Amino acid sequence: MAKTLRTSGDYKIKTGAGYNGGAGSNTIDLDSRYVRIRGDLTVDGDQIVQNVTNTTIEDQFIEVNRNNSTAGTEDSGIIFNGGSSDNAIMFFDADRNEFVMATTPTNLQDGSTTKFEVPDGNLTYRNIRVATTPTDLNHATSKNYVDTQISAIGSMQSFDIVGDDSTGASVTDGQDVQFTGGTNLSANVTSGSTHFVTLSLSQNLTDIHSVTNSSTNADLTLSANSSGSVVIDDVITFNANRSGDPSATSVTKIWAQTPSGGGTGIYFNNTSVSSGAAGEMISKSKATALAIALG
Repeated sequence: MAKTLRTSGDYKIKTGAGYNGGAGSNTIDLDSRYVRIRGDLTVDGDQIVQNVTNTTIEDQFIEVNRNNSTAGTEDSGIIFNGGSSDNAIMFFDADRNEFVMATTPTNLQDGSTTKFEVPDGNLTYRNIRVATTPTDLNHATSKNYVDTQISAIGSMQSFDIVGDDSTGASVTDGQDVQFTGGTNLSANVTSGSTHFVTLSLSQNLTDIHSVTNSSTNADLTLSANSSGSVVIDDVITFNANRSGDPSATSVTKIWAQTPSGGGTGIYFNNTSVSSGAAGEMISKSKATALAIALG
């Protein structure tokens, strides 16, 4: 027979010591197939234990760590009971401002304890399984997907470097690296037994104070294109006298040395001139004196 208990004011049930306003020490046991509360339910206590098989919740969002009023100090999340294995934990690390997936010893903390900070030293970070193929640039992906993409590229021993004018070079181990830009500047670097850099550009070089070759006994070459000439619009200064004559070749070499009979200190040699013996260029005054002396 159905029975309704109606009251116009508050209705309290107390058991044990609680009859006088205390917390009580006995249990209220509602032994029924269904219990329905048709209003809001507030539980003031330390713990709620649900010995049920399934729990369904209509709420769109679930709030944890309610009444937290601090900033960046209280971690919050969910602990999964691991039985005889370590518990699993998914939480937001407030100090680091990041989410964490890990396992932790069963004796660390569980839902029956008060608020705590998850100690990093008790965590074993775990993998997260996601969809193999991402469909958006912001999607996480699997290791298998990344490995497959790298494998499709190859061993990474061959690659292309392309400048902003869409030209470039395919590079393999031990071959050239080329950078080509819209200003026609290119740099070729060859590895292996030969190492050199070649620069070419269509723009004028300005404010250049020094060009130095640091390789021992290596040449520094200025070369014009085709029938063009290397033009110098100002004074050439030899900063030091050469000690000894350079080896003569089939081209003319010019250098500075201690002035002698020619009175200039500018010397030259060429295998086609005096069998390659060094000669000094004669100054105007020396040439005039010789002309007068020789009549």
